[in-house]
Order: sequence, then structure tokens, then C-alpha cells
Amino acid sequence: QVQLVESGGGLVQAGGSLRLSCAASRTIFMFKFMGWYRQAPGKQRELVATITTGGNTNYADSVKGRFTISRDNAKNTVYLQMNSLKPEDTAVYYCTSGLVYWGQGTQVTVSS
Repeated sequence: QVQLVESGGGLVQAGGSLRLSCAASRTIFMFKFMGWYRQAPGKQRELVATITTGGNTNYADSVKGRFTISRDNAKNTVYLQMNSLKPEDTAVYYCTSGLVYWGQGTQVTVSS
């Protein structure tokens, strides 16, 4: 069992930045990848970004060039740096370890 705890969400104006963190209760090295997903009201959960054990990254087209995913294996933590935020980025952001375990989510609200 692995527990994932997200933090760093909040309210920000359009154009602003936030940094999300996802702390795992056990080593994240066992998972093929770690990722961030988001779910806006009335919409399905969608991929935001993933990062493999080897550091390879993948991003949704909507966030490319604005968001950066990274990981610190020593701290069992994954980060999502979000810059140039837009109102359409408003959602609950979830951390996942290989789609096996999920965090409780953190709310990100971007005002126009």
C-alpha cells in the first residue's frame, strides 16, 4: 500500500504560477511512472503529465511549454510546476503512482 499526499494547490490569477507536490509514503522507484491528472467539474479525469523512472516526461498538449513535471527519488516526491496558468486549468489535480495508487487531490483555481 502506498499513500500519496498532494499539496500546493490554491487560488491564483491568470498568468500566475503554482507548484504542486506529491509525497509518497514509500519509494516511488518501484513504479514505472508517476503522474499528474486533473478533473474539472462535469468533465472526465485527464492526463496532465507523467515522468518515468528514467526521467522521461510526457505532457498533454494543453500544458506543453507551461507545466514541468519532476521527481526527487530520495524524497519520494513528485512535483508539477505550473506557469502561465489559465482559467481552463482550473480543476482538482491528482497524483498517481503508475495508475495503481491515487492521492486525494488538490484544488487549483485560476481566476480571470
